[in-house]
Amino acid sequence: MKNISIFGTSSDAGKSTITFVIAKILQNMGYSVAPFKAQNVSNNAFVCDDGSEIAVAQYFQAKVLGVPISYHLNPVLLKSGRGSSASLIVEGKVVTNKDVREYYRDLDLLKPAVNRCFNYLNEKYDCVVCEGAGSPVELNLMDKDLSNIYIADEFNTKIILVADIEKGGVFASIYGVYHLLPEKLRKNVIGVIVNKFRGDLTLFDEGVKIIEEDFKIPVLGVLPYTPFNLGFEDSQSLKNYAQNSKSAILNIAVIFYPYMSNYNDFEPLIAHEQINLEFVKTNISLYKFDMVIMPGSKLVIKDLKWLKENGLFDRVKAYEGKLLGICGGYEMMFETLIDSYALENNEATKEEGFSFIDDEIFFKKEKTLEKGNYEIFGVQLEGFEIHHGKSNKYPLFYENKNKNICGTFVHAVFDSDEFRTYLFKNLHQDYKEFDFKAYKKEHIDSFISSLESRLDVKKIKDEIEERE
Repeated sequence: MKNISIFGTSSDAGKSTITFVIAKILQNMGYSVAPFKAQNVSNNAFVCDDGSEIAVAQYFQAKVLGVPISYHLNPVLLKSGRGSSASLIVEGKVVTNKDVREYYRDLDLLKPAVNRCFNYLNEKYDCVVCEGAGSPVELNLMDKDLSNIYIADEFNTKIILVADIEKGGVFASIYGVYHLLPEKLRKNVIGVIVNKFRGDLTLFDEGVKIIEEDFKIPVLGVLPYTPFNLGFEDSQSLKNYAQNSKSAILNIAVIFYPYMSNYNDFEPLIAHEQINLEFVKTNISLYKFDMVIMPGSKLVIKDLKWLKENGLFDRVKAYEGKLLGICGGYEMMFETLIDSYALENNEATKEEGFSFIDDEIFFKKEKTLEKGNYEIFGVQLEGFEIHHGKSNKYPLFYENKNKNICGTFVHAVFDSDEFRTYLFKNLHQDYKEFDFKAYKKEHIDSFISSLESRLDVKKIKDEIEERE
């Protein structure tokens, strides 16, 4: 059986979503399937079952498929670093901080890791569905493209193009990408999926005819624009969330700083109809909110300085309601943050925090990567830690006597129904909990089913079953 590459004809075309949809459809047909992305650029990361670190998209895809989650799914991960550098994570572990130009110069050194991980999955599964990155035909970068061209060429994968019609210029993007692909890869293109169509799908019938008859590219389906609200990979995907808050009884703010990370922490709150969630990035009054959350951050001190520069620091400092910090946001709540080894900054840095908590945060060279069961605020829950900052007094969580100032290093706390009840019931007596795990499964199954009915699954199956 052939493996599959999912190429976008532009950035944010929906590759991550189509990857798990195609993979799950094949799995439901009886094949064993794994997701894969050779290289990802994201501040959104999860801790795997094996204690390694991968991008959230591959973690989410693996959860949908119910397959073991390890670094093999995403062998190379780049996260924002100081200046023009990035934190380079190879096979689940931080290797170094590299200047982006240096990273591209040394790209060939990463190919053995990519090959090891792909071959590991290829031996274990019938089909590996490989997510691409950005556009596959950035001509000045094609020789530096691990996720698209390298994988498709090295492992002779079949290719599905995904085009975002909402952006406009869909015909040019499909025609251009297809014809700029190397000839060998053009021959492996199964067809194109036209994604994010708003309105009556039959209005694009003529468009399908043009693509198939004039471009000679099969159309595998035209998919409607459907907010998914799960598996947010980056700030761009987060901006597309849609919330039904007509029945909301709680207004909650999340401070949206430039290097905010782990957006997925808030998926349960977006899903809850009793909660109106608002991401705040400008200097506005916070008094209308029942609760303010300071989320995770890839560059904590830089985001803390940003808060001070735009005035939100003073807003948060003066806020008298319930305040929760998660990971990087938790670190900001301490008296002082000390980066002696310049792990996140250009030089050794010391910065004053909010001083809500009577201790200091020290950035340690060894990164904490933990996943498991925790007891915080008197609640048992599953979560994970991913941070350099350490507190001697409050290594896991903190809550003051009035219970209006609290924070934790643990991510995914809102996935716990019990924790949400603990947090929100005291804010509003009419708050009612819902089963997020059941909601998530039903939402994913329904989403996949609705898209499967609009895809030419038979053609995809026939193409990947083709024998060499």
